[in-house]
Order: sequence, then structure tokens, then C-alpha cells
Amino acid sequence: MFDIYCQLSNRGEIELKGQSFFSRLGFAWRGLVATFLHEASFRTQVLAALVVTSLLIFIRPPLIWVALISVIIGLILATELLNTALEHTLDGLHPEKANFVRLAKDCAAASVLVLSLCSVIIFLLMLIEVYA
Repeated sequence: MFDIYCQLSNRGEIELKGQSFFSRLGFAWRGLVATFLHEASFRTQVLAALVVTSLLIFIRPPLIWVALISVIIGLILATELLNTALEHTLDGLHPEKANFVRLAKDCAAASVLVLSLCSVIIFLLMLIEVYA
């Protein structure tokens, strides 16, 4: 389970304001590591990103395609992180089963799926241009 990586103020609130850039960077890093360790779907997306990056090195497409694919990879991973954050938040706030929680989680997962399908289309378009 994810831990809270922030210090609590005297009022019991999570205090993020006033923290140094490096402290906030540490929070982000711990979120990445925790998601990688606990979420199989994130590890799958990271593996896919590494495979695609290797293919880009091998194929050597024009830089515009490298940039576009890099952006879509970043969007997919960021959306997967948001999906994980939403799932854990909803599970913590509403641990019993509820239709609105299921729908919210399904929609978040669908956002990752939509971006993943877009990435396949972009990759295929790149291949068509490179090998046409």
C-alpha cells in the first residue's frame, strides 16, 4: 500500500507548500517507484515504452516521429499514474463496493486504453511513412 510521504502540520493537514523543490521531487520519485512496484499495468506500460524506444533506435525515423512517440509514451505513463492515484484514493475513501466507484475506476482505465490505442495508430503511421 502507498504511504503518505508528507509531514503533517499541527492541524493534521498534509503540508506540501513551502517544501523545497528537491523534497517535492522526492515525493514524485517515491510515487513512481511505488507505482512501479505495486501496479502490474504500469510495469507493462514501462516495458512497452522500452520496446518502442528500442525500435525507434533501430528504425531511425525522422525526429518529428520520435518526438510524437515520446510525447504519447509520456502521456500514457502519466495517465497510468493518475489512474493509480484515483483508484487508491477511491479505495481509501469508499472501501465498500459502489457503482459510482466502479464507474470512476472504469473511466480512468479507459483513458489509458484510449491513449494506448492512439499510440498504436501513431506508431503504424510512422512505419507507413518510413517504409513507404
